[in-house]
This record gives sequence, structure tokens and C-alpha cells, in this order.
Amino acid sequence: MGQLISGLNLRAGDALVPELGFDLEKATPSNDELQLYNKLYSLLVKPGPALLELLRGYVPASDMIRDAIAKPTPENETRAWDAVSPTVDILRDIYEYTADLQEGLPKLLSVLCQGDVNKNLEKNQGLAKLFAELLDFVFEFDNLKMRSPTLQNDFSYYRRMLQRGRYSNNDQGESVSDLRSAMVEDDQANRISLFIAYPTPMLKCIIDTTTEFVNKNRLQKSVSDCLAALWATCFSTVSKKRSQGPEVSAFCLKVMVVSIILYDHIDPNGAFYKNSPINIKNSVKVIQTVNTLKLIYRISAFGRLILLAKNC
Repeated sequence: MGQLISGLNLRAGDALVPELGFDLEKATPSNDELQLYNKLYSLLVKPGPALLELLRGYVPASDMIRDAIAKPTPENETRAWDAVSPTVDILRDIYEYTADLQEGLPKLLSVLCQGDVNKNLEKNQGLAKLFAELLDFVFEFDNLKMRSPTLQNDFSYYRRMLQRGRYSNNDQGESVSDLRSAMVEDDQANRISLFIAYPTPMLKCIIDTTTEFVNKNRLQKSVSDCLAALWATCFSTVSKKRSQGPEVSAFCLKVMVVSIILYDHIDPNGAFYKNSPINIKNSVKVIQTVNTLKLIYRISAFGRLILLAKNC
């Protein structure tokens, strides 16, 4: 593990990826990192499955909204409002999570990237795995978001109704929920709308947060090295351990893809120039060897958004 970063200084092309002494699958937090690990796990990783389940349960309100716009009767508008309200709650929970991500990710990067990245990764393997789990969540979330194109339309209708005062106290004579009041008062609705406007909003959030951390702390090279090491670990796990289960392969491939995209934003030369430590050609090859067609499709769809993400 001590030669982790130096071993990555290879020409991309057809260069081999070094075998790293870091088993991402079996990594566990040491006693020294356990306190921070538990805090960041609760903040960044633990909420992930519940948020993904909320997004999977999203039901479009397109038909009700269409009826309410075509025939804006109180009955139609009420049906449309009731249909979009669960979506508002989902988006509220997701947006609140991004605030936790913006708080927790810099703390994670500080431990992994300040000082000697080699020693940091060797000493904090539990936190390194936690970083990988966060990138896995980013992949899963944005894949679901891409398959929910009506989310923004539903939320736009909600904002329109708020702006009209349709459900204010003056109109209804009933108390407005804390959520709706906060969204009107603090312009939260506008910020949520901007968040979901991007095709990959969680990826944009992690890119923006990492970029801000890099600029503030002048750690561009260290963060790039950390991402390259994470990519190499995932690549080696998939390409050289053929006996692992499909879940491990899927996890590593997803983390590998997000690592490449994030590296491409952080490093001034990007991930695709010929001397990059990230071997793009071999990455594509290892993705193509996966036997699960569904996973290949999802990775390919996400990979096609690299150019979109570069404009975020």
C-alpha cells in the first residue's frame, strides 16, 4: 500500500494497472478512525437506501396536472395538488440530504487527502471504503433520476400553485404545513427546482463540493491522487478477482465510473489525456466484460452523461 500513488504514475494507453494492497471489499474502520467513521456513515451513507427507495416509489402526477391545467376547477386542482404533494416530500428529503453531503464530504476529504495520501489511505481504509459507498450512492441516485423525467414538471406545478397563493391561509382557511411555509419563506422551492434541473443532480453536488474543498485548501493533486487510487482499487478488484460475486463487481464498476468523472473535473488535465494515471481504455474493456447486461446498460447510460457533467 505504501507504493500506492507512485505505482499509479503510468502512461494510460495500454499500461497495466498495478496490484494494490487494499481490499475494498473487506476494508473495515480502525479504532483510530472509528469515531469519525460512525459520524460520517450516519451522515452520508446510512440515509442512502431510504432515499433511493423513496425515488423508486415516485409516482408521476402528469395526468392530474394535465387535467388541472386544461380545466382548472377546484376539484381538478385539488387532485393535482394531492398527487404532487408526496413528490414534494420526497424532494425535500433528498435536498436536505445534500446539505449533509456538503457538510460531511469535506471532513472525509480532509482525512484522506491532507498530507501523505499513501499513508492516509493505508491508515483509514474504513473511510476510504465509505467514500466508495458514497460514490456508489451517487451513481444509483442519478440513474433513478434519469429515469424520472417528470419529476421537474411535477415540482414546477407545485411551485406555480404556491406562487398563485392557491393553498395559502387566506384562500383555504386552514393551516399551511411547516414544509410548505418554509418553502415559500426561504425560497426553498426555487433551490430544489434548480437542484433537480440537472440531469445528474447528486453528481453535480459532489463535484461542486469537492471542487470547493480543493480550491479552498489547495489540494488539487492530493484529491486527484486519492481518486486515482480509488479507481485503481476498483479496477483491480474487478479485473483480477474473477471469483467475486456480481454484487462486488457491480459496486466496483459504479465507483470506478464516478471516480473517473470526478477526477476529470478536479485534475486540470482531466482523466482522458495520455499521461493520466487513470487508464480509460482498460476501464472500458473491463466494463464490457461484465456478464450482467442490465448493469452494462446502466453504466453505459451514466457514462454518456460525462460530457453533460463536464458542463455542470
